[in-house]
Amino acid sequence: MAKVTLKTSAELALMRTAGRLLAMVFSYLDNHVKAGISTMDINNLAERYIVDQLKARPASKGQYGYQYVLNTSINHVVCHGVPSDNQQLKSGDIINVDITLEKDGFIADSSKMYQIGDVSPLAKRLVAKTYEAMWQGIRVVKPGATLGDIGYAIQHFAEKHGYSVVREYCGHGIGREMHEEPAVLHYGRPATGMVLQEGMTFTIEPMINQGKAKVKVKKDGWTVVTSDKKLSAQCEHTIAVTSNGYEVLTLRDEERV
Repeated sequence: MAKVTLKTSAELALMRTAGRLLAMVFSYLDNHVKAGISTMDINNLAERYIVDQLKARPASKGQYGYQYVLNTSINHVVCHGVPSDNQQLKSGDIINVDITLEKDGFIADSSKMYQIGDVSPLAKRLVAKTYEAMWQGIRVVKPGATLGDIGYAIQHFAEKHGYSVVREYCGHGIGREMHEEPAVLHYGRPATGMVLQEGMTFTIEPMINQGKAKVKVKKDGWTVVTSDKKLSAQCEHTIAVTSNGYEVLTLRDEERV
């Protein structure tokens, strides 16, 4: 059985701070992720903001040999898109920006979809349904629920709307390390898998494809794309299991109701 690190109230307070700061990074980028900007410019803006303004550390930089602060995954890129000076956003693109941030020893991880200019109705629908699929998974989180409950909620919703769920990549425990136990699959069967306990912290980050679920990794060793070149979208939050449900540690201002 995987060894899961339950967080104390003091540790959760630190993770809450990291999550709040990460939400601020997205608020900052909201004014910049537009047609004409390069994905490397997005990377550099985020790095300066995290380091200079927030006095925090971009946790992805140097992890597993990765050189950059974030991933920028455009259109049929599923995840792990690498920033580039030669890659400029254009009207009609959808892009996932995935960022990790460490503050005082604890890490938060989140991603957001941006729609650039005049996006097609089919692309808008994919983004909206992917965001809702993530929330379908989040809403089942509580002590006594299982990881299979989360996966089933996401898979059932996505497939009901005609989409497929990428299986090779999943959510993960998070805390002092970016990737901790458990693995959080975005598909599964109810009442199976690890039982959730108060103090668990993990990401929920479904990758939802317009076409088939099959993916492949490009020659750079990082960038994952859909095999059929159809669009993919991803949304991600860091979640804590509370005594009676969940807390979204990376919730952004526009998501608060």
